[in-house]
Amino acid sequence: MAEEIAGTDNLRALMNELGKKCEPFLFLIDYRMEKGVVLPLADMPGSGLACCIGEKSYGSLPEYGAIRTEINIEPVAMAEYAAAFGNVADKIRRGDSYLVNLTFRTPIGRHVDMAHVFRHASAPYRFLWPDRFVFFSPESFVRIDAGGTIRSYPMKGTADASLPDAENRLLSDYKERCEHNTIVDLIRNDLSAVADNVRVGRFRYIEKIRTHRGELLQSSSEVSGRLPHGWRNRLGDIIFALLPAGSISGAPKRRTVEIIEESETAPRGYYTGVMGVYENGGLESCVAIRFIEKDASGEYYYRSGGGITSCSIMENEYEEMLGKIYVPIV
Repeated sequence: MAEEIAGTDNLRALMNELGKKCEPFLFLIDYRMEKGVVLPLADMPGSGLACCIGEKSYGSLPEYGAIRTEINIEPVAMAEYAAAFGNVADKIRRGDSYLVNLTFRTPIGRHVDMAHVFRHASAPYRFLWPDRFVFFSPESFVRIDAGGTIRSYPMKGTADASLPDAENRLLSDYKERCEHNTIVDLIRNDLSAVADNVRVGRFRYIEKIRTHRGELLQSSSEVSGRLPHGWRNRLGDIIFALLPAGSISGAPKRRTVEIIEESETAPRGYYTGVMGVYENGGLESCVAIRFIEKDASGEYYYRSGGGITSCSIMENEYEEMLGKIYVPIV
């Protein structure tokens, strides 16, 4: 089985070592950068882990039972959400942050087969740690091609595709535009710490996501830069310099992470961490969102949230958090 490694320095050093040897590997890092897995791809079949990136699969595809996954949402009380939102809003009014990603975990019952979700969810990134969690993320973290170009695709702004004129409504929404602009600027600054010639290529393009409740629209941008010579020897240093991901923390990042710790009611664990694979001279990674976890009692929880700005309305943010609870199985 996969061995969980404790400590930022240990994870970073092992990623650097494997990158220096050009040995393909998988990495999984939790939100706080305190623990994770760094595993040569040759060891994936016996690890118990399963991962899909695009059309490529790693590990062994799991078997699943006869249970058809049912999401039975038991919403967190609005008063509980309002207390956390109020603390975030106070910090934003004081000027401590411009954007805070506030997340909650929502009980979704016991009728979840994580292997079934992993095998059938439609998403570019999927990962399963049996009896712990599964995620099916639409959001890239960073991609590095064999030539040393690093790209990030910050994703901010979600809308129900069935609404009239949904795409124009999303693109013209002032709050969503401010949130997206802030994250793009943050990612540009993050990449500038590890790369040269950083620029925004595509800005606020729209993608569709199919879910069991219909289609969603998601807005993304593309930011790219050029890594220095010898970057493979420093893969761990590069990835950790960019963590936590800006799209699931906020800006300015350091103070915003403190606000998140003060406001959220449960540790994130691997939710909003990152997962990726290095092989064939390049790296592909994602942000661990659209996340279902299992607790010791057998209860399942869905993790979701959204960006809070000075323009945010508490009731709308609460509904957005619940609206992101879906499984992309049609």
